[in-house]
Amino acid sequence: MSQDEDRSQDRILFHLKTRGPQVAADIGARLDMTPAGARQHLLKLEAAGLVESEDQREGRGRPRKYWRLTQRGHERFPDRHSDLTLDLLQSMRDVFGDDGRERLIEHRERAIVANYRKFVRAQGSLRQKLTALARIRSREGYMASVAKDTRDSFLLVENHCPICAAATACQGLCRSELAVFRAVLGTDVTVERIDHILAGARRCAYRITRRQPG
Repeated sequence: MSQDEDRSQDRILFHLKTRGPQVAADIGARLDMTPAGARQHLLKLEAAGLVESEDQREGRGRPRKYWRLTQRGHERFPDRHSDLTLDLLQSMRDVFGDDGRERLIEHRERAIVANYRKFVRAQGSLRQKLTALARIRSREGYMASVAKDTRDSFLLVENHCPICAAATACQGLCRSELAVFRAVLGTDVTVERIDHILAGARRCAYRITRRQPG
């Protein structure tokens, strides 16, 4: 790869990092590239695992392809948020004790539930709700997906945990994540964690089962 090409791709990564998902034409216009040139760079970055795309419909007409950084793309930028989070959790415990830290987790849980419900409750079937939930979680870095499990159940799989360092230090965060899913998906399903990264698994996975009327 030439230095000019490398520099152009770095500019695209920085642009996506600072401005969020963009279409190729807007990236090209902003960075003084042709749309075709921007798309060519994006395809190479996609092959390297640094960006990914998603079609989004905006009114009538064909969907537009939006490009965004993958987790690997985000990791190209200096980031010490894990260290900061651990320091804050320890400081919270030192200053306010375990009760104070639990109140912080509960506050975070309520805020997440309220946010997720805005996107999930409008969906119809259980699969649609889980797909919406997986999309939100993937945007947050969890690399989430949904798969059919049995006739009455699905699997929500998360292949990455962006809060792993914090969850290791404060396992109440993992307990809270499970409570969030149960609150968002409603009382007509059960949510069970069957794989757990902190327990040594490759991934976190949750079995969501429809409750049988009885």
